[in-house]
Amino acid sequence: MAMKIRLARGGSKKRPFYRVVAADTRMPRDGRYVEKLGTYNPLLPKDSEERVKLDMERVQYWLDQGAQPSDRVSRFLEAAGVIEKKERANLKKGEPGKKAQDRVEEKAAKAAAAAEAAAAPAEAPAEEAPAEEAAAEASAE
Repeated sequence: MAMKIRLARGGSKKRPFYRVVAADTRMPRDGRYVEKLGTYNPLLPKDSEERVKLDMERVQYWLDQGAQPSDRVSRFLEAAGVIEKKERANLKKGEPGKKAQDRVEEKAAKAAAAAEAAAAPAEAPAEEAPAEEAAAEASAE
């Protein structure tokens, strides 16, 4: 029997509450489970101790028996220091979408145009300076 340590959803609509359970992989998500190992309440603040509660002895027992934790449960166990951190690569997920990339390019183009416009007036007074010097020389004579 292949076992998993996973979340079983409870709570009402828009108010999720999860039990951390050891269940047969063939059972439905919220269906029959072998043992309840803890709870997870995502509505509580992240720094709250009540957010994730686990019976570590039983979790360790099921891990020793070969139970595989789900991704979310493995993150809980990594935070608790029970298992080693895994290398995760969400390369596509972290990348901005096409519209966001277009906005960034458009913004960069506007910034470059503004920088050129700011540099052009700074050069223009330098060109006017020789004309002022010529006027100053003419008045000195």
